[in-house]
Amino acid sequence: MSTNHLAIITARGGSKRIPRKNIKSFCGKPILCYSIEAALSSGAFEEVMVSTDDEEIAQIAKTAGAKVPFFRSPESSGDHATTDDVIMEVLKAYQQMGRNFDAFCCIYPTAPFLSKERLRSAMELLKEADSVMPVVPFSYPPQRGLVINSMGFVERQFPEYATARSQDLPKIYHDCGQFYACRTDAFLAAGTTDVERLVPLVLSELEVQDIDTMEDWELAELKYRMLHK
Repeated sequence: MSTNHLAIITARGGSKRIPRKNIKSFCGKPILCYSIEAALSSGAFEEVMVSTDDEEIAQIAKTAGAKVPFFRSPESSGDHATTDDVIMEVLKAYQQMGRNFDAFCCIYPTAPFLSKERLRSAMELLKEADSVMPVVPFSYPPQRGLVINSMGFVERQFPEYATARSQDLPKIYHDCGQFYACRTDAFLAAGTTDVERLVPLVLSELEVQDIDTMEDWELAELKYRMLHK
């Protein structure tokens, strides 16, 4: 495997719902460290860097073995900055340093279930595609979903599927929220990892856990401990 690949771990300091979320202790160590360790141990990257605007996060990242060659700009640190904005800033900063990468993997800092094997697989898939997204199937068919209307009553979101059997409905997937792998030339041309030749890396529900609230966090720790007895 070519190692002219860059791992970009995005870890800004601000977090509204879970304060200091990106370095909060998860099962005994800052959650950011899990993403760094998975990237380093995969052997798939020439460099593993953390993009941050925060001195404490930078120090933790360096201690864990990642590089922090520069800090994020205020523009890419705000609540409205997108992941694509951060990636573009990082790639351009490296270009100004005279360094170019064939491909990159943008990894979220709150992905403790991410494995080195999955990262290797994603970078291998880039040999036949321009971008890779890890996905997981919805555990229940979204076509059978319910909504609560303005009167407080339950309605079917898609009444045409009210009597459809679950096994007859097409499987729908959602983004795992762990990482995005992409060829650099494709990203620079499109300005996004959502390019035309985007392929899935299908994960199981045991490998995935959203962590947006404290309830999510506690569930993720229980799940992690169960899987790593």
